[in-house]
Amino acid sequence: MERSKKRSIGSSSSPPPKKRPTFISHREIPKLHPKIKLLCEILANTPSLTVESTLNEAGFRVSSEDVEEVLKLSYSSPGPTVKFFTWARRQLSDKLSPYAWNLLVDMLGKNSLFDAMWDAIKSMKKEGLVSLATFASVFSSYVGCDRVDEALMAFDVMDQYGLRRDVVALNSVLSAICREGKTARAKAFLDIVKDRIRADADSYAILLEGWENEGDVMNAHNVFAEMVASQGWDPSNVPAYDAFLSALLKGPNGIREAMSFFATMKEKRCYPGSKFLRCALEEFARLNLDREGDYLWEALVESKRCNADTKMYNAMIRLQCHSNNADRANKLLDEMIVNGAFPDSGTYNVALQLFLKLRKLRDASAIFREMVKNEFVPSVSNCKSAIKVYLDVGEPEMAIRVWKCLVESESDVVALEDTANFLIVELRELNRLPEACKYADEMIDRKIKLSSKTLSQLKHSLSKLGKMHVYDELLKKWKSR
Repeated sequence: MERSKKRSIGSSSSPPPKKRPTFISHREIPKLHPKIKLLCEILANTPSLTVESTLNEAGFRVSSEDVEEVLKLSYSSPGPTVKFFTWARRQLSDKLSPYAWNLLVDMLGKNSLFDAMWDAIKSMKKEGLVSLATFASVFSSYVGCDRVDEALMAFDVMDQYGLRRDVVALNSVLSAICREGKTARAKAFLDIVKDRIRADADSYAILLEGWENEGDVMNAHNVFAEMVASQGWDPSNVPAYDAFLSALLKGPNGIREAMSFFATMKEKRCYPGSKFLRCALEEFARLNLDREGDYLWEALVESKRCNADTKMYNAMIRLQCHSNNADRANKLLDEMIVNGAFPDSGTYNVALQLFLKLRKLRDASAIFREMVKNEFVPSVSNCKSAIKVYLDVGEPEMAIRVWKCLVESESDVVALEDTANFLIVELRELNRLPEACKYADEMIDRKIKLSSKTLSQLKHSLSKLGKMHVYDELLKKWKSR
């Protein structure tokens, strides 16, 4: 009975897999142990029939851990890898780990070798090694090649392999189905079995994550309502609240509806997690909703319910640009480092943009120095703004420093022309003629086009000082560019 049911599940009459998956190769792993690398090379380049003799001739001795490492990196060679497993099993006197067996089952399933997969599971049963992890792999393999019915049949025969068909097993098959974008099938199956297996909070969280990934707001609403009716309000059910609110964000009235439900959850002392926070902050930043951002940040981050990462801090700092709140931006910059969220290029550029906009030049200069020290480059637009602002307020040293950074990071010389001409003219106006001539000379060398008007102004100033020879050299270079 067991054998006939096994064959019906894995039979070749089922529809073929959609597409052969791509597997990680040992060639992609840096600093791989030489023995593991050589074993993987043998399996990748040796026909199945000669694998065992090749391994014997090479005199390999392996441990169970070696077998695990080789299996993980040899999914693309299922035939030779099965031969290797058999060889290693014999060498180790059947003392391979349950993890190695599960890897074998997973490799066979991911290659749609389902008859061989069930044969391996039958051998595991004899050794008492079959676990829920084994069947989780089976579910994933079947669903991954669009054979959901057979995944559900596998669930039905779990008891024949000494496993309980309880809610944990149910959630495993639901998760496998939802991960492949088939949440409707998962929900239909739950409806069938819910009289004998009572769904728990994780069951509903899995379904909500599925609907969220598929962008199905209506079904997310339905499942959420069913969950509340069945499970009540449970503060520990963070994944479900997180997925539901994230799904609402994808609807036509996303922000409004999500924040309305968030307010209800808050009253029940139930809160979402980091995914919703990250998505909501991005939306707030995109729509310039600084008040909503502050409200959510206070409720989730300042209350220590969520740990904010760098992207979340970046979104909050962008919101400060809209409200022109430089003090809050500085506070966030200080907090993020303390909380282990380290600034990246986006952080620095958003903060620099804000400080330049408000002409908070002490803060702007500090941010510029810090980002360059940490090997981040200001954006071209920020560099251009900074040069203009620093020259406007009579700080040519910082303008020159920013210019040097700009020419090192921007390869499009045409994009530099306006800023280059502005820098030369303003240095001249600030009585920094030697620097103006020096950088004009460098710009011509870099093939950055200086206008005849800019050169004319340099000529005027140099002629007054009796230094026309400097101008003549510049003009000669300029004409030959």
